[in-house]
Amino acid sequence: MTDSGAPHSRITGTGACLPARVVTNHDLAQIMDTSDEWIRERTGIKRRHLVEGETAGDLGLVAAKNAIEMAGIAPDAIDLIVVATTTPDKVFPGTACIIQRRLGIGGCAAFDVQAACSGFVYGLDIADRQIRTGGARVALIIGAETLSKIVNWEDRGTAVLFGDGAGAVVLEASEQEGVISTHIHADGRYADLLEVPQGISSGYDAVRAERAFITMQGNAVFKRAVATLDSMARETLDANGIDRHDIDWLVPHQANLRIIAAAARKLDLPMERVIVTVDEHANTSGASIPLALDAAVRDGRIGAGDLLLFEAFGAGFTWGSALVRF
Repeated sequence: MTDSGAPHSRITGTGACLPARVVTNHDLAQIMDTSDEWIRERTGIKRRHLVEGETAGDLGLVAAKNAIEMAGIAPDAIDLIVVATTTPDKVFPGTACIIQRRLGIGGCAAFDVQAACSGFVYGLDIADRQIRTGGARVALIIGAETLSKIVNWEDRGTAVLFGDGAGAVVLEASEQEGVISTHIHADGRYADLLEVPQGISSGYDAVRAERAFITMQGNAVFKRAVATLDSMARETLDANGIDRHDIDWLVPHQANLRIIAAAARKLDLPMERVIVTVDEHANTSGASIPLALDAAVRDGRIGAGDLLLFEAFGAGFTWGSALVRF
């Protein structure tokens, strides 16, 4: 929680970017053994956006500019950039540094965070702590993914789940309460349930396609995700002495509509108070929470003073939550 006397951090701008190319479930049914009904019934997904040559940095830059514009700041006011991504533009430099250069700023800390679908919440945690301790005044947190690059399009069990996109927030030091608390965790004992089996130091070889793409033990991941989201919500609410009915909006990681609905039931929240974009965006990993947040801010559902609960669960396993006064 925010220390007494320490500055608060508040979200002052949100932004998003989705690739122009839209791929529907019907489109996927033309290239694999699946159907619109099969995908919707199991995931709630109707369509996803896929890149055509763009990188995570390209998407992240646009999302960042949109967030900066909403915040009403100059790019050179930013003194911390954190990019959550599983699909960076290059091995190095970090995508954060690439975006920093393209924003025309330099000198401030800029780095990537790799916590899979929990990456944005991890980034928010880091930025909030930097602001509370005086390490930064204005932070840019971006979630940007091109998961289509690591999906095996012959595997309907995973290919139908993922999409590309980016979301961003500007976080500023403030006398007003904003980020109330953040909670991040991981348990590597479950690492092999959801992974890309190869990496650089273990001999990545894109030719061996079965080792270069996302693999997932779906049922095991689903059960663990539902149980973890429940305990995560209770941890966050208990830490702040807040009743679950005080939450105005649940803004969850957009992995699967059944997981989202289960999390809402545990909180006794009607789906009308849950931000859902998985039907339009599919699972965009670290980009999904800021994408959903931006959509709800710009259409007027989320407004000043609303109490938000962010929840994310991803490979690692990693998980994280944040209680935020918008």
